[in-house]
Amino acid sequence: MAISSMTGFSRAQGQNDRCSWVWEVKSVNGRGLDVRSRLPGGFDRFDPPIRERIAARFKRGNLSCSLSLQWNSRGSGIRINQAVLDELIALLPEIRRRIPDAPPPRPEGLLALRGVIEAADEEADEAVQKETDADILAALDVVLDALLAARGDEGRRLTDIVAAQFDEIERLCRQVETLLDGQPQAIRERLAGQVTALLGDVPGLSEERLAQEVALLLTKADPREELDRLKAHLDAGRSLLTEAEPVGRRLDFLCQELNREANTLCSKASDVEVSRCGLALKGVIDQMREQVQNIE
Repeated sequence: MAISSMTGFSRAQGQNDRCSWVWEVKSVNGRGLDVRSRLPGGFDRFDPPIRERIAARFKRGNLSCSLSLQWNSRGSGIRINQAVLDELIALLPEIRRRIPDAPPPRPEGLLALRGVIEAADEEADEAVQKETDADILAALDVVLDALLAARGDEGRRLTDIVAAQFDEIERLCRQVETLLDGQPQAIRERLAGQVTALLGDVPGLSEERLAQEVALLLTKADPREELDRLKAHLDAGRSLLTEAEPVGRRLDFLCQELNREANTLCSKASDVEVSRCGLALKGVIDQMREQVQNIE
């Protein structure tokens, strides 16, 4: 399993002797796996198999699944769910008591409520119904497989984008290293001057003590430790891009760590060019995090 996106759309339709149908499934980003189904009246029995099929294919994302049905005129029709209608009628006195100014309910209003009218086929036996259900659910498998493929295609594009961003972060890190290698003496002289200015009036300050203070400030101002951690995070990120399991959450956490190191590098920068590189690092990391939000 390669990296997969969490966004996608798929649609499939089919028909048999009794009816025709259309499945549509939309997927967007989500912290976990959230499934919402929109089904015709009388087809609530499809909700468990829908969830089961989706969970077998996807680990993260907000998925909306809808089914539209159109029954053939021969041997098919509609029926009123008498139990639901009776329950609604029984609630009318209580509604009038609470809302005395409400107009009386109209028949078409009651019939429009969900669950009152159901698709029906008086001639269909249980075997025929199971066969129709199997046909419709088989079409669901087709549309979910198509969505899985679409998310996979998008995931491959995201992999290329994130890999290129890792390369850019590595290039910027090498640039910072080059800047640091070319300016150690300037950094030393600047820090030594700052320490001398602060401690010049202190009697008895030895050259050895001054050297110790300069070394301490150099250590605190040197961003090489952050560069080392950035490169370690890059190795970890590139490894994640090759894993078979969903890695979106881990890549998101990795982006947080990369941003933390880039912030520290910027705060330690004592050179304009190093600061520019640090800001460029933060920009690339922010762009990467936007892409990672789409990864399953």
